Amino acid sequence: MIILKTGKELALMAKAGRITAEALQAGIKAAKPGVSTWELNRIVHDTITSRGATPSFLGLYGFPAAACISVNEELIHGIPDKKHVLKEGDIVSIDCGACIGGYHGDSAFTVAVGETTPEVGKLLEVTQECLRRGIAAALAGNRLGDIGSAVQTYAESFGYGVVREYVGHGVGRKMHEDPEVPNYGKAGRGVRLMPGMTIAIEPMINMKGEGVYTLDNDWTVVTESGLPCAHFEHTIAITDNGPVILTQC
Repeated sequence: MIILKTGKELALMAKAGRITAEALQAGIKAAKPGVSTWELNRIVHDTITSRGATPSFLGLYGFPAAACISVNEELIHGIPDKKHVLKEGDIVSIDCGACIGGYHGDSAFTVAVGETTPEVGKLLEVTQECLRRGIAAALAGNRLGDIGSAVQTYAESFGYGVVREYVGHGVGRKMHEDPEVPNYGKAGRGVRLMPGMTIAIEPMINMKGEGVYTLDNDWTVVTESGLPCAHFEHTIAITDNGPVILTQC
């Protein structure tokens, strides 16, 4: 069931979204050679709690950390580890959420650690643009397929693979609500977007092929190709005046 949010609820979600954005930005700023993924998680956790919020991911379905920290060919759900130290040329995706007043925010960003290759830099640039185009398509009266089509068409025009197994989702009192928000689809198809809907749009794009699989830790999802991937995400609200990004500082 899709839950439409009131103005008061949207204000609470915007507060959760700002805290999420602040935590994510703190993690991104700290993503440098020699820093462990465990340390990035600590920074995200402490930023969220210092604002009086609760890390949405910690304990969610049993996840053991405040942030998913995924490196290079790891797409999502990477578990922070003191032994996993970032090095020059890596790319790292930080995905986190904050809950305050009973409502959640959810956002992700993939950043290069130091200097990376032009090919990887292009993947990040295109995936971030996929998110921008997906958000631009999230207009009241449009359909979910318009979002998915915008993401898919742009990513595939560069020969990249659009992951099918994992999708965006509604956000609100629960981290994951209806509807699912695929990064692929046909324009004009699917659920109609209505004012008051709050959704997480999150392109997950592989450098080669759409295939992914889960490691033996039952969490970390990696590309079948072993090549890099990127993940960008914002929580947005559908309004009569266009999409509003809730997860920004």
